[in-house]
Amino acid sequence: MSQPPARIIIAMGVSSSGKSTVGQSIARRLHVPFLDGDGYHPEANVEKMRAGTPLTDEDRWPWLERLALALHEAADRKDAAVGACSALKRSYRDFLTQKAGEPILFVYLDGSRDVIGERMARRSHEYMPTSLLDSQFATLEVPDPTTENVLIVPVTDSVEKITQTVTKSLTHLKSFKRWQ
Repeated sequence: MSQPPARIIIAMGVSSSGKSTVGQSIARRLHVPFLDGDGYHPEANVEKMRAGTPLTDEDRWPWLERLALALHEAADRKDAAVGACSALKRSYRDFLTQKAGEPILFVYLDGSRDVIGERMARRSHEYMPTSLLDSQFATLEVPDPTTENVLIVPVTDSVEKITQTVTKSLTHLKSFKRWQ
């Protein structure tokens, strides 16, 4: 699928795939705001996850809407914005795009259960216990580049290599010569 021009880029994938790290790196390279989706969860969602309870779709819609609106506002202020959000289902990605009111490029951080499990075991997350990783993979609908605006990158690539891959794909943002 040819990618429609997007001012909003979202690093997506399961927990511990590197969404925040990669998103921050892309945002720094573009000199635009970075919004971490974790910061837009209502407290009830955080408590559920902290207790090891997977979120339902009903839990996710208000969170996704808050994030989409914030990314749109940030892109209006700075011409582009980068976010991090699991966006595990196609319906979530479609909802984010609809609520943002504009195209979004999803950067899918693709990694195996073993690789992600090893990463998750090495890190500490405020409210995402390792026990929820299987539910994340069960929920994941791998984006289809033939029907979705997605760039698939392996999590085993370095953050710098992923950042370069993404920024080189943003030919419509060439006004951001700062990263060239």
